Amino acid sequence: MQTKEINLTYERMSETDIPELALVMKRAFDDDSQKHLGQPEGGPEGYDNGDFFRKWVFGKAGGIGWKIVVNGKIVGAFIVWILPHGNNILGNIFVDPAMQDLGIGTQVWKFIEATYPETVSWRLDTPTWAKKNHHFYEKLGFVRE
Repeated sequence: MQTKEINLTYERMSETDIPELALVMKRAFDDDSQKHLGQPEGGPEGYDNGDFFRKWVFGKAGGIGWKIVVNGKIVGAFIVWILPHGNNILGNIFVDPAMQDLGIGTQVWKFIEATYPETVSWRLDTPTWAKKNHHFYEKLGFVRE
């Protein structure tokens, strides 16, 4: 079955987006935690209050934060680090659980590849228990090391 592409827009994050981004991130990470670990909540430090973005995008870490928008509403985000020699890092990607399984992740990946065509390789990290994440990344051609 062919899925219809959703009309996504991508915008650089601003600090005023943090409250909405934190809500979407909390829903996404808590959903994974419930499905895979049987725990009501769980995510990286600061995922639920915006400190994650303050550290990794707006702090010294210097990631490039992008929000994923549908009809003016943030439905997810991702953070990349563009490094010398083109060996870049996809630090984080998430989509609101209400918008998952609609092909958004694949559309986002196409945007990332088109936006950073000089990339030689992409690295990423995801928890071993996050089976859905592994399936998604493998579908895109990533190989576990």
